[in-house]
Amino acid sequence: MKYARALAFAALAGITIVTAGCSVARNQQTVGSYVDDAGITTAVKAKMAEDKSVAATAISVETLNGTVQLSGFAKSQTEKNTAETIARNTKNVRDVRNNIVVRP
Repeated sequence: MKYARALAFAALAGITIVTAGCSVARNQQTVGSYVDDAGITTAVKAKMAEDKSVAATAISVETLNGTVQLSGFAKSQTEKNTAETIARNTKNVRDVRNNIVVRP
């Protein structure tokens, strides 16, 4: 009984992951580039966390095909520019779209 329930749960979880709207499932990128993009996102977030002049928790980082999109809020134009510079200087980043809003 427990085995059947666990198997059903695993199957349901697998179907959910495949159909949940992931960019790989929508044919926007290959699995390899998806993994690369996840690595870029992680690297950008880590660099922002190390930099004390950027509030890493207030800035969202998303990557698709090497293009990094920054969104969220910054306390100053300098913080916004620093976040963009960090993203641009990260390995394998092709382009950066900076949609961070400055809100003092």
